[in-house]
Amino acid sequence: MPGARLPMRNIRDVLRLTAAGMSSRKISASLSIGATTVIDCLHRARRAGLAWPLPDEIDDAILELRLYPPPLATKEQRPLPNWAEIHRDLKRPSVTLQLLWHEYREQHPNGFAYSRFCDLYRAWEKRVSPTMRQTHIAGEKMFVDYAGTKLQLVDWTTGEVLTAELFVAVLGASSLTYAEATWTQSLPDWIGAHTRAFNYFDGVTSMVVSDNLKSGITKACFYEPNVNRTYREMAKHYDTAIVPARPKRPKDKAKAEAGVQVATRWVIAKLRKRTFFSLAELNAAIRECVEWINNRVTRHLGASRRSLFEQVERSALKVLPAEDYVFAYWKQCRAGIDYHVEIDKHYYSVPYTLIRQELWASYTATTVEVFHRGKRVAVHRRGAPNRGHTTLPEHSPRAIGATPTGRPSASSARPPRSGRMPRHSSTSSCAKSGTRSRATAPVAAS
Repeated sequence: MPGARLPMRNIRDVLRLTAAGMSSRKISASLSIGATTVIDCLHRARRAGLAWPLPDEIDDAILELRLYPPPLATKEQRPLPNWAEIHRDLKRPSVTLQLLWHEYREQHPNGFAYSRFCDLYRAWEKRVSPTMRQTHIAGEKMFVDYAGTKLQLVDWTTGEVLTAELFVAVLGASSLTYAEATWTQSLPDWIGAHTRAFNYFDGVTSMVVSDNLKSGITKACFYEPNVNRTYREMAKHYDTAIVPARPKRPKDKAKAEAGVQVATRWVIAKLRKRTFFSLAELNAAIRECVEWINNRVTRHLGASRRSLFEQVERSALKVLPAEDYVFAYWKQCRAGIDYHVEIDKHYYSVPYTLIRQELWASYTATTVEVFHRGKRVAVHRRGAPNRGHTTLPEHSPRAIGATPTGRPSASSARPPRSGRMPRHSSTSSCAKSGTRSRATAPVAAS
């Protein structure tokens, strides 16, 4: 490996002292450099036709170029790999740099060795945009987040200016982007946006990396965050997993941050001069902007997000379920002593044997389902929030002749009487003698 070059000021001193008649050994001792380095500088100056004093037009850059000319290009050069294609192939599952090097050497037997191949790829990778440095496996992650900047609409009846949120979803490997406007960041809008994003991508990733939005993550934790029950049920329906980003770790969702930045620039900023009177009209304009983003050819890879998706990621996505997820709220509740649970200011019955038991209720706009240990125990039609009661006869303890505690009622345990029981003389004799019946005698304390 060649040693470091001397600074040009030291080379000028070597030439000056040589012209003054000093030997190479004395110059070496005076400048604290090796004697062989001094001799090499003199040889290079002699080959370049340079002598002291140097002309005024020769500055340090010209001097270095004269003394150290670039190597002449040889006729036989090693072929360079297509680094952009290699970068895309590394996103595929189980593809390594060593495998790609073997394929490169099969096509070019006189190509670079493995170590040089890796060095050249790392050097190329450093010049790529920072948003593409992380290696994401195709079909593995979808990053979701809301943009910080809001969109504006106008109510055509009152003229009031309304605001809407911008939901953004980005696939990890291809950076294919989906965006839509929702009125709020509440749980129904959050879940509905996920459903429409999966439909847009025509597939499901293995994981969904989300921000710690309160609608989806009930408790943000560095190690064990709590995911909302509705959010988990949606993930179960689509056979994916929710992986919340760690608090104060934006690099965990760098794709989402970059996707939000792109959407802010090319959606929100692009639509700033247009006026919209409905959410549907706004989303139609957003879809046009999203298609332009996905079809635009990126400079660092020479391909569009759409083409990368078709080449790398579409085949790696899981198949969508036959039906979309139907949004439902989930609530943890406990059955009262009247064997009813309260859901949205209405009371629904459950089997009386579940009194004081922990239950989970799933309710939509039309139905209410109650579960105990994962088993559905009651189904009701959704009632109005008027503090009313909806009770099924089969849930009542009277349906089987039992008390709310589960014990047989007194009326069901007592045999039917056909008439008045005869009065026995023993009863009257006991009363007269002042003694108590054995059945009613108090039990002595032990």
